[in-house]
Amino acid sequence: MRIGELAEVTGVSAPTIKYYVREGLLPTGERTSPNQVRYSPAHVRRIKLIRAMLEVGGLSVAAAREVLAEVDSPDRTVHGMLGVAQSAVTRSAAGRGTPQEWERAERDVAELVRRQGWAVKPANPGWQALVQIVVTYRDLDRDDLLTLLDAYAGAAGELARAELATVADVPTTDGKAEGVVLGTVLGDAALAALRRIAAEDASARVGSDHRSA
Repeated sequence: MRIGELAEVTGVSAPTIKYYVREGLLPTGERTSPNQVRYSPAHVRRIKLIRAMLEVGGLSVAAAREVLAEVDSPDRTVHGMLGVAQSAVTRSAAGRGTPQEWERAERDVAELVRRQGWAVKPANPGWQALVQIVVTYRDLDRDDLLTLLDAYAGAAGELARAELATVADVPTTDGKAEGVVLGTVLGDAALAALRRIAAEDASARVGSDHRSA
């Protein structure tokens, strides 16, 4: 198909498609003449994946490019894909707190990981993000919120195992790679959305209980 047809099928304008190509997100099509390029169904699938990462997952173009480079790598593995996708979705915040506060938070996170029995290293992007959260909770005198971390960890562990089991059932390598990307990028967005839905329900139930008392 030509670029006009690709734009019609995907709902993405021709200039945006050309932008995706320039930014290294979308492979170039097959040039059939000096002024014409032919695109395949694989380009349709890639554009859908790009839009999912940028528009729904909220990734930057640079982060999406890094993830897609790993998707296209002949040496990719599920574990490697997971690491790249996690780095892409983990926001780095400006550090706050003293070195002593960071050391204490590091120990807290290490102990949490130990209690869960996880085989994880401090280089994991989520580890450092959690350290910053612990430091921030304490800076705001909200140690009560720290007590929720074990509950978060338990739910996260079950979810991670379910996600990877789903990916493992996909028969193709391409499907596994896409599953890891979507499970990580859109999974974060889905979990946040579900928490908001569940929070409204829980809040309404608490309010109803108080009115009934």
